[in-house]
This record gives sequence, structure tokens and C-alpha cells, in this order.
Amino acid sequence: MTMIHLSDTRRKFLLGTAAAALLPALQGCFPMVAGGTAASALMFADRRTSGIFVEDEGIEWRTRSRLRERFGSGVNVSVTSFNRNVLLTGQAPDEATRSEIGRIAAGVDNVQGVINEVEVAGISSLSSRSNDALITSQVKARFVDARSFSAHHVKVVTESGTVFLLGLVTRREADAATEVARNTSGVQKVVRVFEYISDEEAARLDRRPRA
Repeated sequence: MTMIHLSDTRRKFLLGTAAAALLPALQGCFPMVAGGTAASALMFADRRTSGIFVEDEGIEWRTRSRLRERFGSGVNVSVTSFNRNVLLTGQAPDEATRSEIGRIAAGVDNVQGVINEVEVAGISSLSSRSNDALITSQVKARFVDARSFSAHHVKVVTESGTVFLLGLVTRREADAATEVARNTSGVQKVVRVFEYISDEEAARLDRRPRA
């Protein structure tokens, strides 16, 4: 039997991303999860303040809830909030529904902006979603292996082979992350949804004491 040995850095990162993957599944228990160990571990390595981190989780939970109440299973929408800006991905049956999804997200408390990347298309298959999850995991793992920036600073969302990259990053970090994602197997397109900060600001945030 072949044994695979992970470096401490990669092992800790993959454990953290595994915890992150559980958060959407537990969205009905958001208040508990946000204050729990998994969220605390993710907050520690994030450039957002702990308050904004928790607020983003709340925005995601409230947006998903409103979309579920309005559309039920008629749409497939993934909601990702980063620094109060909401990325919407997935599928809607027509343009009117797609536009309404964007308006609902924009109406959620504390949302500053909405990036509506929902496609007018049939709902994706389970195999397509599984493939997207695999691509996301591969991109994150390759971020760790690249060692040219902190993998914790870039959030990855994949929809139908398109990889969306979010985070508070410098231009150098953005370029490095884009290059890694672009050259990952299965990735058809990379979309940058970054917020850019200076090298000085990045250093200041990385030195900031964590709660």
C-alpha cells in the first residue's frame, strides 16, 4: 500500500478547506457554526476582520434562504460573499429570473455589491457539480504547492468549469493565483473577482493581531 505524506502546511490548509466545505451544508445552523471551531480556524488566516468574516457568512445564509423561499428547486444558485460583495453563480430558467435573483441578493442587509454570474440554462447535473468540487479542491491544493502566496488569501468557486477567484490580494498574488488556476486540469476559464490592495496594506493585514 502506498502512503502519501503531506507537509504540515498542506495538511493544515486542506483541513481548513474541508471545514469550509461543511459550512454551506450546515447553513441552517449558521449561528452555531459561525461561532464554532471551524469558523474560528478560518477567520484566523483571513485578511478580513472577524466581524466581516461572520457578516459574510450571515449574508450567504440569508441570501440562500430568501432564494429558496422564492424559487424552491426551480433554480440552482451558489452564493459567495466576500467583504460584503456577493458573487452569484449557477443556473436560472430565464433572464427575468436571473435578474430577480440579483435583486434579491442586493436587498439583503449589509450587501455592498452583487456580481451576478448566474447563467440562463438548465440546472446542472450532479456529475457536473461533483466535477466542479473536484476542480476547486485541485486548484486549492496547487495553491499550497506553488508557495508563491498564501493559499488562505484566495477563495475559489467553480461553476461549470469556470473558476472564480476572490480575495483581498495584491496584484502579484492575483497574477500568481490566476496562473495556477488557469493551468489546472479541467479549468475552462478563470474569472477574477478580487479586491486589490497594496503590498503595504497586505503586510499590515497579515501582521494584525487575531482575536
